[in-house]
Amino acid sequence: MSVSAPPRPPASPRGTSAGVILGEQPIRRPDTRSPQVMTRRAWWLVAMNFLVPGSVQVLAGNRRLGRVGLAATLVMWVLVVLTLVAALVWPTLIVDLGVNGFVLLVVQLVLLAYAVLWVVLTVDTLRLVRLVKTRPGARPLVAVTAILGLVLGSGGAVYAAQQLLAPAREALASIFTNNAPPVPPSNGYYNILLLGADSGLGRDSMRFDSISVVSVNADTGAVHITGIPRDLAHVPFSAGPMQDLYPDGLEGHISQTCGWGPGINQLMNAVEVCREDRGAGLYPDAAANSSTPAIEATKDAAEGILGIEIPYYAFVDMKGFADIVDALGGVDITVQERLPKGGGPAYDGQSAEDWAIGWIEAGPQHMDGDTAQWYARSRYTTSDADRMRRQRELQQAILAQANPANVLTRFQEVAAAGEDLVQTDIPSSLLGFFVNLAVKAKDQPVQTLELTLDGAGIDTDNPTPEAYAHVRELIQQALYPPSPTPTPEG
Repeated sequence: MSVSAPPRPPASPRGTSAGVILGEQPIRRPDTRSPQVMTRRAWWLVAMNFLVPGSVQVLAGNRRLGRVGLAATLVMWVLVVLTLVAALVWPTLIVDLGVNGFVLLVVQLVLLAYAVLWVVLTVDTLRLVRLVKTRPGARPLVAVTAILGLVLGSGGAVYAAQQLLAPAREALASIFTNNAPPVPPSNGYYNILLLGADSGLGRDSMRFDSISVVSVNADTGAVHITGIPRDLAHVPFSAGPMQDLYPDGLEGHISQTCGWGPGINQLMNAVEVCREDRGAGLYPDAAANSSTPAIEATKDAAEGILGIEIPYYAFVDMKGFADIVDALGGVDITVQERLPKGGGPAYDGQSAEDWAIGWIEAGPQHMDGDTAQWYARSRYTTSDADRMRRQRELQQAILAQANPANVLTRFQEVAAAGEDLVQTDIPSSLLGFFVNLAVKAKDQPVQTLELTLDGAGIDTDNPTPEAYAHVRELIQQALYPPSPTPTPEG
C-alpha cells in the first residue's frame, strides 16, 4: 500500500516575507496587517515630510497637494541658494533688498504662507502614517518626532517672519521717515550732523549735549568725525535765517522767563523753547523734512563752523543708549577714572562724596544700561572733553557688542530700542548706500578732530573769527589731504 506525499505549499511570490503579503507600492498601499511594515513606513514618511515637504503626499497621499508642497519647497530652496550666491558675488544687492521695507514685507508674507503650508502637510502626513497600525511602542515616538520637525521647520519660518523681519521692517519705517529724493555728496563727502541729548528723568530740556559731524567719503567709506563742544560760543552760521538774525555769531539773551547763553547747545532755547511759534517761522519746512527748527539751526551752525555742507542729521537720545545696552545684554568698557552717578552738587563746592548716589569704579567694567547712561552723562568731576570721549567709547562699545549672533538672539528688543534711540532725516533710499559704505569703512581707521584748545587751538569760551577760519582750514586738510609728492628716481 503506497502513501502519497502531501502536496508542497506553493513558493512565496517574490516580494513577500513571513507569510505577510506586501503591496506592489509599499508606501502608497502598504500591508496594514504588519505593524513592523507600518512602523518602518511611518518613520520614512515623517523623515520625508521634514526633509522635503510635499514628497509624502506625492508618494502616499493627495498628489495635487504634494505637488503644491514640492513646488513651494523647491522655490524656497532656490531663493536660499540665490541669496547665498548673491551675498558672495553681489553683496550690495542683498543690502539694498534687506533695508527695503516692501521687500521685507513680501519675504515675511512668503515665510508665513510656507509655515501654514508646512502645518497642513504635517497634519496630512500624520493621517497617512496611520499610527494605530504601527507598533504600540513606536506610536508616541513617531508623533513626537513629527511635531518636533514641524516646530523646527514651520516654527523657524514663523520666528524669522515675526521676530526678525517684522521688527526690522517696523524699525526702518519708524526711523527713516524721509522719502525725499537723496542729495548728491558734497565735494565727495556725505556730511551728517550727529546730535546726542538726554530725555532721562530730571532733565529739564532736550538741549544737545553731544554734537559732532561725521564726514563719510562717498567712494571709499573713510570716516572723519569732528567733535564740537556743546559750550562752543558765538558760533557763526551759514547762509539762512540764523545768519540773518546773528550775522556776527550767536549771542546770548538774558531773561527771567526764558533766556539762553551764547553756546551752541543753547540753540534749542533760542530757536524753539523761547519763541512763540516754536521756530516754525524760521524753518517752516523742518517738520515736513523729518527735522525740527532747533536741529536745522544746529546744522547751519555746524556748516558755518566747519565750512562744509551738511544735508542730514541723526539724533541719538542718550536715554535710548540705556535701552539698547540692556537689549544687547550690556557692554564692556575700561573706565579710566572713578566717576560719580547723580545729578550734581546742590551748591558750589559740595563734594561729590556728598551728592553722588553711586560710583562707577575705574578699571574694566561690564555695564548695564543704567550704568552706561551715567557713564555718558557724568561731567561734574571731569571736563566736557572727557565726557565727549566717554560718549564715543560707549558708541564703539555698543557697535562691538552688536555682533550678528547677539543681535539675532535679541533682535526684537534691539529693534524696539533702536526706534526710540535714533531719529534722522536721511532718506530711506540712501540707507542701502550708507550700509555698503559702512562695510567699506569697517577696516579703515576713523579720523577725529576735537574743536578744543588742545585739538584745534580754539578757546571755546571766547573764539575769534580767526580761530573759526583756522578750524575751516583744518577741516579742508583733514578731508582733502595733499597727495604725497613722488620721490624722484636716481
